[in-house]
Amino acid sequence: MDYIMGIDVGTGGVKLLVISAEGSICTQATVSYSPDLPAPGYSEQDPEVWWRAVQEAVAIAVDKYPPCRGNIKALACSGQMHSSVFLDSNGQVIRKAILWNDTRTTAQTKEIYDKMGRDRLLQNVANLALEGFTLPKLLWLRTNEPDNYKRLYKLIMPKDYINYRLTGRIATDCSDGAGTLMYDVLRGCWSEEILADLDISRDILPEVLASDAVVGNVKGELCRLLGDNCVIIAGGADNSCAAVGSGMNHSGQGVISIGTSGTVIACMDRIKETPRGQVHLFNYYHPDTVYAMGCMLSAGESLNWLKRTLFEDISFGEMDRLAEASSVGSGGVIFLPYLFGERTPHNDPYARGMFFGLTGGTGKGDIIRSVLEGVAFGIRDMYECVLKLSSVNELIITGGGAKSDLWRQIIADVLGKELKVNNISEGPALGAAFLAAVGSGAADSLEDIQGRILSCANVTCPGKNSVDYEPYYRLYRDVYMANKDLFKRIGTL
Repeated sequence: MDYIMGIDVGTGGVKLLVISAEGSICTQATVSYSPDLPAPGYSEQDPEVWWRAVQEAVAIAVDKYPPCRGNIKALACSGQMHSSVFLDSNGQVIRKAILWNDTRTTAQTKEIYDKMGRDRLLQNVANLALEGFTLPKLLWLRTNEPDNYKRLYKLIMPKDYINYRLTGRIATDCSDGAGTLMYDVLRGCWSEEILADLDISRDILPEVLASDAVVGNVKGELCRLLGDNCVIIAGGADNSCAAVGSGMNHSGQGVISIGTSGTVIACMDRIKETPRGQVHLFNYYHPDTVYAMGCMLSAGESLNWLKRTLFEDISFGEMDRLAEASSVGSGGVIFLPYLFGERTPHNDPYARGMFFGLTGGTGKGDIIRSVLEGVAFGIRDMYECVLKLSSVNELIITGGGAKSDLWRQIIADVLGKELKVNNISEGPALGAAFLAAVGSGAADSLEDIQGRILSCANVTCPGKNSVDYEPYYRLYRDVYMANKDLFKRIGTL
């Protein structure tokens, strides 16, 4: 029997799973590691750490499930988006990779705006310049490590490095290309205008493939475990693969994810209007497919912060029970979940978390529920922005926060939208496996392989509280606007 492998190369570790062509998950493995933090705002990793972790995870997986040893038909990787791997002409890593959550590039972000302007940037790459993107990291290397920049032969992303080590071929895919701020999302190619204005050679950028395209056959030390005929498929960026693994495959579908951060993603066939920069616009698994993504920086992390700060001695289940005893509006308490600033819709690094409306009668359940509601209001902010670009007929919810029946119900009520929960929630690694199945011919289409494994396990429908949430949502919006300037003042003190 042939098996398909999906690997997610994340910031905190490698997650791997193997599925059968018939559609069952056969084995899984996880190998953890941590980023290096050499200075405030810096976040780096040695790509060799990823490669060793992939090797270890493959060995663990085939040991746990011997039938797949030497019988992996195809493999695809997902990887942390935006992170930068710098290779010299011998294919050797020049320096540690600068990661997506590295914020050293404020000066380079300003340089991009100074040379391009906001409107031209949106016209060329459909996204605004943020410190996390790849282009500012490249400019930082040129300014601060000129000798390393002179050695630069190719710039690729983390999952591309694994593909290179597996096949010897340097390439990326359209979904990771879209996260560099150098790729024209609307036209599906590198932006010559961006490269010319910022004096960047096209030669340092890799060829761009579809996410389900063949990179090559596996070579070298992993042949023994994977099989000599294992084909490596391009794979995709983590957000793209997470959506694929959640079942999104056509326009009108959307995915809400409540992890540490939160996202709302909607698949679309085309851009209906000029991008405004409120949401990210990235290519999906083919250059002619696009998804709109809103991102909030502290979704599940807001509840994690509350637990470790005030409720360390009780379980999340007990926190849910206390919150359920409160009511819509949390006794008049509004929580702003901006613990690390905010992306969608404010793009405000100065935004701060806040409890508004506390009284002497505020109880524990009110505090907890206000956090659940505040995150739900933030999700609605993202959802409203996404709706300006794409209609959403079907919403799938996933992530750790989606396991709470109460939180799902609050989100359904705040959105006024039905939410589907899948029977399996395995994230980017599963999406990578789906892409490998399609790219290798083990599945006829994405819908085919998704349908073999995924099914609807639960539907949460909006209830009678939907109307009652409207004035609280409007108040939530007003609380941010009333304090926007004060947030900046406290941030500069």
